[in-house]
Amino acid sequence: MPATDVVTTARRALGPVGAYLGGPMTGMSPIAEQRREVARLERLGYGSVWTNDQISGKDIFAHLAVLLAATDRIVVGSSVANIWGRHPATMHGGGAVLAEAYPDRVVLGVGVSVARAAEFVGASYDRPLRTMREYLDGMDAPPFAAAPPSAPFPRVLAAIGPKMAALAGERTDGAIPFGMPVAHTAATREIIGPDKLLIVGQQTVFDTDRDRAREIAREQKAAMVKGNPGSPYLTNLTRFGITADEIANVTDSVVDATTAYGDESAILDRVRAQLDAGADQVLLFLSGDSLTATGDVFERLAEPVASLRG
Repeated sequence: MPATDVVTTARRALGPVGAYLGGPMTGMSPIAEQRREVARLERLGYGSVWTNDQISGKDIFAHLAVLLAATDRIVVGSSVANIWGRHPATMHGGGAVLAEAYPDRVVLGVGVSVARAAEFVGASYDRPLRTMREYLDGMDAPPFAAAPPSAPFPRVLAAIGPKMAALAGERTDGAIPFGMPVAHTAATREIIGPDKLLIVGQQTVFDTDRDRAREIAREQKAAMVKGNPGSPYLTNLTRFGITADEIANVTDSVVDATTAYGDESAILDRVRAQLDAGADQVLLFLSGDSLTATGDVFERLAEPVASLRG
């Protein structure tokens, strides 16, 4: 199946909004709770559910298999599978096995992550673009004889900067940027072109008190600034009119550009803006005290989200 057919199939299955369940809540939550909550998301009509990779914790492919087995229809994706944790042939094989077992329900997001992930395994992060290109070479030409997967699957690349986005458009089925302004979505769509998937991770704080929601968002972003100095998720904001001082001080401009916050209407407005800018799907990244509490918020948002479906 040509890549364009893979993209068309994925677009139809994904729908406009998905649920991102990354962070410690899914890594630490009991498996029974995870099964229950992804099944609830499916019943609520969300098109996809995504989780992240942890080199020192869980295996992303085992985790995706658990989520797939607990559901019947919803698309499950990695956001992202970290290249530092596995050989490229193993990465390809993990996606291929899941795609064969669950046709049209798997999207493999792959990324170079941040410097501390490379340092954790004793690797160097000094040339992430070249590293990612060579890694894709390894995925496309595994060193051991292997039959191609009987069911194809889309592969998307974590792409924040324009060069990584160009690589995503050249070598993969699309891009999956996170925590970026709407203008970044439009710029990425321009780079990768119309025939590639663009799945946008949208940091979201749901609170009917808009001022309180903004302050919660500011605290979350401040923790990210403190914990990830030099992160591409932060430095690339300067491409969109936000200064380094504004990032360091987590000003209103940083919060407003990167986070959807407030009530149902405010969050829906940001989702619409991201879709209008070229996103195929917007992943709502909600934080909560537990996975079940986060599921409660997704349930609250389900009816407004349903209005976006054609």
